[in-house]
Amino acid sequence: MEMNGFQQYKEQSIHTMTQGELLLLLYDELVKHLTRADLALKQEKYDMLDDAVDRSVRIIHYLDDTLDMQYPISENLAKLYEFFCYELARVRSGRNQTEMERVKGMVMELRESFRAAQKNNDSGK
Repeated sequence: MEMNGFQQYKEQSIHTMTQGELLLLLYDELVKHLTRADLALKQEKYDMLDDAVDRSVRIIHYLDDTLDMQYPISENLAKLYEFFCYELARVRSGRNQTEMERVKGMVMELRESFRAAQKNNDSGK
């Protein structure tokens, strides 16, 4: 019963978030899974790496699917998301630590850009 109440609370919290807050939540989850993938790669835990990369790619595909292509930036973001997926496939197949760190760094920079935009939007209200 307690878990059901907690689950309802989580769902209600998500339903009351703004689009900007949801976007940041998705990026936070993406960074979390990329961090897990990075750690798994360093520890040579390849099953964990594959799972973390799969979850990361699913989030990236969701972000790509929700782009509103009426805005010019959406085309650039779509290309960037495609690049991230390509690089993560290279990480998975080649166990490439350099590429892992590069993708993770780029995603973190993008997340911080969206966070700054959200703060500017919130302060402008």
